[in-house]
Amino acid sequence: MADAFYTPDPANPNRFVSTELTRGPWSPDAQHAGPPSALLGHAIERCEPRAGFQIGRVAVEILGPVPLEPLMATTRVARPGRSVELIEATLSTDRGPVMRANAWRFKLAEPELELPEQFLPSGIRPGPDQATPSHFPSTQSIGFHTGIDYSFVSGSFEDPGPAICWIRLKYPIVAGTTPSPLERTLAAADSGNGVSRVLDWNQYLFINTDLTVTLHRQPVGEWVCLDAATYPQPHGIGLAESSLFDEKGPLGRSTQTLFLGPR
Repeated sequence: MADAFYTPDPANPNRFVSTELTRGPWSPDAQHAGPPSALLGHAIERCEPRAGFQIGRVAVEILGPVPLEPLMATTRVARPGRSVELIEATLSTDRGPVMRANAWRFKLAEPELELPEQFLPSGIRPGPDQATPSHFPSTQSIGFHTGIDYSFVSGSFEDPGPAICWIRLKYPIVAGTTPSPLERTLAAADSGNGVSRVLDWNQYLFINTDLTVTLHRQPVGEWVCLDAATYPQPHGIGLAESSLFDEKGPLGRSTQTLFLGPR
């Protein structure tokens, strides 16, 4: 089995070969959106990097099923700025774009702002050492579900409804690199609709068309926690949202718009 979700092409640093670890639950030939979202984060952080800046929000648009094929990453600073700038990134196959992202990069305050303690984000969730390890019920022998660890504080893959789940990457997103906090968060956040699913896997599809992650702080450590809930509607549009945590406390929030339909 591969030891990373993507391997870089020695002939082109912007081209990445997708491994079986990227495979998703809906088709043996399509990727889970978590790894390519994290690959977009990988590319965004390397786009004209600036010391003292940090990504605060990434909005990913999933243009269709992402095939298990090599992906070309392109990035550009679409809106430069002294304090805030917008970065655009695209993943493409030989047949055209499959995912796009916009990311806002913020200049960090130096020195840090003196803010009233009562208004700072607070609260923690029981840590991964207090959670129950679980396995995603996929029909695929190798895929994204075998490349990460899931551990539930509440809820489970078997019980529909809201859940609190810790997620950790077992392998690097890109071979030869260490996953950044942003990569780990994007990979984990795309599982919000899976860990908090409310519809039967065997009867319904609930596929996200996008992923938006807003971070007011970068995660610390290998684990990212999703306090997730899914809200379906009979007309076929749903929403999954997750409060994001690490072992020190709140990080931000993620949302996914869902296409709902029968299998």
